[in-house]
Amino acid sequence: MKKTAVVALGGNAITQKGEEGNIAQQFSNTRKTLNGIMELIRREYRLVITHGNGPQVGNLFLMVEATRDLVPSVPLGICVADTQGQMGYMIQQSLQNRLIREGYSFQVMSLVTQVLVNRNDPSFVTPTKPIGPFYSAEEGQRIQQERGWKVVEDSGRGYRLVVPSPMPQQILETDVIKMLLEDDVIVIACGGGGIPVVVEQDGTYSGVDAVVDKDFASSVLAQDLQADLLLILTGVNQVAINFNTPEQKTFAQLRVEEAQAYLEQGHFPPGSMGPKIRAAMDFLHHGGQEVMITSIERVGAALEGQDGTRIVT
Repeated sequence: MKKTAVVALGGNAITQKGEEGNIAQQFSNTRKTLNGIMELIRREYRLVITHGNGPQVGNLFLMVEATRDLVPSVPLGICVADTQGQMGYMIQQSLQNRLIREGYSFQVMSLVTQVLVNRNDPSFVTPTKPIGPFYSAEEGQRIQQERGWKVVEDSGRGYRLVVPSPMPQQILETDVIKMLLEDDVIVIACGGGGIPVVVEQDGTYSGVDAVVDKDFASSVLAQDLQADLLLILTGVNQVAINFNTPEQKTFAQLRVEEAQAYLEQGHFPPGSMGPKIRAAMDFLHHGGQEVMITSIERVGAALEGQDGTRIVT
């Protein structure tokens, strides 16, 4: 039996800080993310790729707001669906081309994915999820005053718009993903955390205006697939405490109890490493076997045990 891995790519890997974020740049950055993906393919993992969309959905939302006097407004939930298609296409085509060049015959499919959330989730009352570009304090205050959006400081990196981010409960297309994996299709799913929906009294679904955290959605999907590995790719090679201080300490391995303690001490902020640690712990608490957190560039070394951070029970 082939092993199954769920790989979570950050949206910031595709639109990087300091770049305009145009399509050429996004395609270029997408191609750079594939080295780590290829490491898993060479090791014969069945593969599901998820991805964030924080910069992309924020920029799209700004475009919608800027043109609302010219064209009909598009709600946030539809913006999530739009970016899921756009980014899924870039990853799909880039990976297809890489597979062709390296002599593989795998099919790649990007799947529009819905994620069930609770309509009473407290995040709808208190938005928590940062999206879009980073602003200075002055820019953030101006945007908040002019447009009425909630803007907060994000992990010392600047100020960003925050929107509701309910916790995912179920990935609606899990059975379809399982069928595709059985046929050795590489699946791109839960883009931007998935399109958030709620269930109505008659059992049907309705979309809601929110953004689901892609790490939490990836954890839920990995649980449902009984994946062997949840690989969370981020901007650092290893998890650290006292990050960016003289007392910084990195970890090759963290037990769940240690990770929980450091989380409670505030070492893993909500806007950066916090969701990744919480998603890792949730996966392991629900029977997951292995979680690895590392950078896109160090996947190969991490799989060899020479870099990255393993979260273990």
